[in-house]
Amino acid sequence: MTEHTKTDGLPGMDGSALVQVMERARPRNERMAGEKIECNACPVLCQISEGRSGACDRYANQGGTLVRIDPVVLLRRTLDAGEASLVPFASRLDGEEENTPAHWNGDLVLADEVFVTGVGSSTTYPDYKPAPFIVSSKVDGVDMVTVVTEGIFSYCSLKVKIDTDRFLGAEQANVRCKGEVVGHVTTAEYGSQMLSLGGVHHLTGGSKKEGRVTVMMMEALGNKEAVEFTIDGGAQIIVQAGRAPIVNGVEERRMRVGCGSATIGIFAKQLFGKLDEVVVVDDHITGVLTEHQAGRCLDMAPSGIKMRGRKSTPGRYFQVANPGIGWGGTDIEDPLSIIESWDADTARPGMRLLMTSTTGEHASWYVLDDDLQPVEQEMPAEVRAIVARIGENCEPSLCTVLFLGGAGGSLRAGVTENPVLLTRAIKDALVNVTCGGAPAYVWPGGGITVMVDVMRMPDKSFGTVPTPAIVAPIEFSMKLDDYRALGGHMEYVRTLEDALRRGAWHNEGAPQALTWAALPAANPWPLARPPLLG
Repeated sequence: MTEHTKTDGLPGMDGSALVQVMERARPRNERMAGEKIECNACPVLCQISEGRSGACDRYANQGGTLVRIDPVVLLRRTLDAGEASLVPFASRLDGEEENTPAHWNGDLVLADEVFVTGVGSSTTYPDYKPAPFIVSSKVDGVDMVTVVTEGIFSYCSLKVKIDTDRFLGAEQANVRCKGEVVGHVTTAEYGSQMLSLGGVHHLTGGSKKEGRVTVMMMEALGNKEAVEFTIDGGAQIIVQAGRAPIVNGVEERRMRVGCGSATIGIFAKQLFGKLDEVVVVDDHITGVLTEHQAGRCLDMAPSGIKMRGRKSTPGRYFQVANPGIGWGGTDIEDPLSIIESWDADTARPGMRLLMTSTTGEHASWYVLDDDLQPVEQEMPAEVRAIVARIGENCEPSLCTVLFLGGAGGSLRAGVTENPVLLTRAIKDALVNVTCGGAPAYVWPGGGITVMVDVMRMPDKSFGTVPTPAIVAPIEFSMKLDDYRALGGHMEYVRTLEDALRRGAWHNEGAPQALTWAALPAANPWPLARPPLLG
């Protein structure tokens, strides 16, 4: 039987904090040792000895009782200068013990101040059980209910947006973590490279090692930790949500202001009169000012420059070089290599040429000599100021990690005995779906496929089970009448005060540890979003 060998350092095991007590599962066989407890919070069914945790490090045997190690995360909203903001709430007062839970008196039990998230709440496995928290409250005079649980997601992935023009790898190239394939490079977006990581085929369709590495990678990225990847035929990269990517050991700084053509158009008027030609090098579209419509509208004289690559429209060139980590996301280090020649009938000695990348990180100034060859010289201050402005208009390079998961049968069964009614209610905008209190986008079409920015979720929102699968919080909020209409588990609806005082419905009377968290101020309050109160 699966059993974790760690015996110390288990939160809540020293009696200093309250813990959530779970239902004790019946043993699968009579030969299980009497001091062990079988955990039924996931399909692994660990048999856990006294003082030890299960394989997921989420449940433990404390004195013959199965307990949930992690605290349930609550959100508390306060009003600051008349506007809603989310702030952390102190877990203790002066003179109290460090792990004393927050006071649960009446002045805190206000629906417009407190929200129970799914982080640390436990699951509905083996699926027939109602969600551990089905909490009623009153918001602006409207009776509400929030169904709170942790979901076990096998069908889930991470979509990672990496703000850089650097070449990370060809589209569809394998992405590896610790040598295992855990995803692929997907379609690039404007100024960003995109990765698709995880997914059911990597979790369960490959080797045991591939599944194990994939689930640990997903947990780490979801919990805002740094993870190192290598891309077949491409770069080595370190990704961390909310931080700049590190590509081949170099931290990225800027996301491009636009492609080469857009950069030409944005800054054409500022450059006019200070030079004779500008080339903005870009892996997508390289721009040439005098040929570009912006230059022509400013009545700039042709420079006679002849570019390599495939001409798209006037002043816009594709494929001037191969993708890479050099100028503008190309593989070039010498920008002059993309210039094929100069037309002797048009070009003239003394012409001034600026070559820059779309971020301004690379920029050089040239003057044509008597043989019409560009000679690098010191850039004039007024031109350097414009290059600096190009950089100023570039946003900081960041990694964005989105969790994408399919909320299947067990999640829906925890809400209602007729799961399809929940799906329909969500599509009819009667139910607000959040993940750890953060707003979730629900994809159109069948099922409940949610997507959420991990940076908007509480820290340590994600866990794992060794099936392998990801554990993530999810909450469904709706009007109480709508919950009754979709066949909800009305006999398990409890007030917010009762939930705070006694914990989950299956905890045998012992309250669980609570912690208060803050979310970004940009997050809407989960119980105040239209159309719930509309």
